[in-house]
Amino acid sequence: MTTSNDKIRIATGPVIFLVLCISGGVTACGAPPPHIVSINPRIGAPGEILTILGKNFGEAQDKSYVTIAQILPTMSSYIDWTDTKISLRLPEFGESALIYIQRGNKKSNPVLISNRTTMPQPAPGSDGDKKPRILSVEPNAAVIGALIIIQGSNFGSSRGTSGVFFTREEASPLPGADPSWMEVFDTNFGYELWSDQEIQVRVPDGAVRGNLEIRTSRGNSEPFFFNITDKPGTKIFEDKQTYTLSYTVGIRTREAPTPHSLYLWFPRPVLSSSQPLVQLLSWSRVPFMENYRETVLFKFNDLVPYTTTETTLSFRLEVYAVTTNIREALIKESGTFPVETVYTLPGPLIPSDHTLIKSHTSTIIGRERNPYLKARKIYDWLITQGGIRWEPVTGGVLEALDRKRTDPYGAALFFCAMARAGGIPALPVSGVLIGQSQEVIRHYWAEFWIDGFGWIPLDPALGTGAIPADFAFAPRQDWAAYYFGNMDNRHIAFSRGERVLSQMEVRGKTVAREQDFALQNIWEESSGGITYDSQWGDVIITRIEE
Repeated sequence: MTTSNDKIRIATGPVIFLVLCISGGVTACGAPPPHIVSINPRIGAPGEILTILGKNFGEAQDKSYVTIAQILPTMSSYIDWTDTKISLRLPEFGESALIYIQRGNKKSNPVLISNRTTMPQPAPGSDGDKKPRILSVEPNAAVIGALIIIQGSNFGSSRGTSGVFFTREEASPLPGADPSWMEVFDTNFGYELWSDQEIQVRVPDGAVRGNLEIRTSRGNSEPFFFNITDKPGTKIFEDKQTYTLSYTVGIRTREAPTPHSLYLWFPRPVLSSSQPLVQLLSWSRVPFMENYRETVLFKFNDLVPYTTTETTLSFRLEVYAVTTNIREALIKESGTFPVETVYTLPGPLIPSDHTLIKSHTSTIIGRERNPYLKARKIYDWLITQGGIRWEPVTGGVLEALDRKRTDPYGAALFFCAMARAGGIPALPVSGVLIGQSQEVIRHYWAEFWIDGFGWIPLDPALGTGAIPADFAFAPRQDWAAYYFGNMDNRHIAFSRGERVLSQMEVRGKTVAREQDFALQNIWEESSGGITYDSQWGDVIITRIEE
């Protein structure tokens, strides 16, 4: 028999569930669960900053939270929380831990993180001194972007500066010359797992049929043959150009009460398939971190009031021209690569989910299903509108659409917004363009992803021939055709996509620089009440080697 109290419990059950849904946010029950795409680092230590990338995290933290080994980090540990990115400081945990995101009554997929401080270090004279050895690669043939598992020994308990290298394709190699190599990069979500006996890695953009090898501080493994399958075309790297460049930042302090700190994030030229070698040659003062999230980080403590401090960096890098040839009929979409999740998401600079962008994109691509041909239609539409000018234009993508006028920066973002609206992974690239007399101007272009092939470059501004009258740049008769799918060796990239950095101190004041030679959210950070003026110098080419 049902009592009156039982009736009350039954009647109030749905009400309680509704309240729970509302308390977790209106979308907590109806929205898809949070999904983790990647974490950085995968091997970390308590106190370090962990960055989680994915989707459906929620625009604000509210009552959502992260668990690490079932541990709830303190509220002060959280640095940033957006719908696609979470940053927080790692709490104390054991040898390894599963990371989850809890949003309302929805729980994310788990991701494993290892604790660097608990990993054993090889003793001198032990097996740890041996070179890495590859026993198997499964599968031994795969498409660009696919995940493969390398098993063997002596890989090292953590990756550190080690890496996996694949054979890369170059035009007209010299007879008897050593093969050119393509390293796997973190920026393409290349590494999934690294342990002493197993590495999980994705086949990098630019790799071709040939050997792969593992390189560590203890030496290189014997080459292991690997085959690239189902590649819908070719990508050739040629006409290598080697540049030495430098740039300087000056800081003029004003009020400088002690204690205080000042951080500067110097962009590094980014590693990519067309820019495979970047070396930090020299600096005028020792950096705090030589390579922190593709930047060189400097920290200044207790600067003297009303003095000037200058810091200069010098880099040496190799840049290749890229030529692609795509067979459209062979393109197959898989939808399983991390780049397809991350680089189809909207963002502050790329409003691909806006109604106007989606509407224009739909009109331009029509019923086309092939992602390469969709990208071509968007590019052709951009360069035939007559609205791309070299002179800077204020505003973002939506303003450009309204005015029908933009600059190279806006054109690159415009292409990415429309490509993502059409389901094509795309990212903006920022850097500099080198003239014939080593003069330098800031410039922006873009890349889009094709499954099984990799990244394809394009430059909408140069596709229209939009070059400043006083800038000496080798003319081409085929601007429009060349700058879709091909790129010269006069483009130096300092960022691919939006580089999202986490501030070093919770109460630090950060400074961003818009439309500069790198797209990063933080350039400067100060704490302790210091006031100052900063002057970021232009990139200067000091040497070019053919």
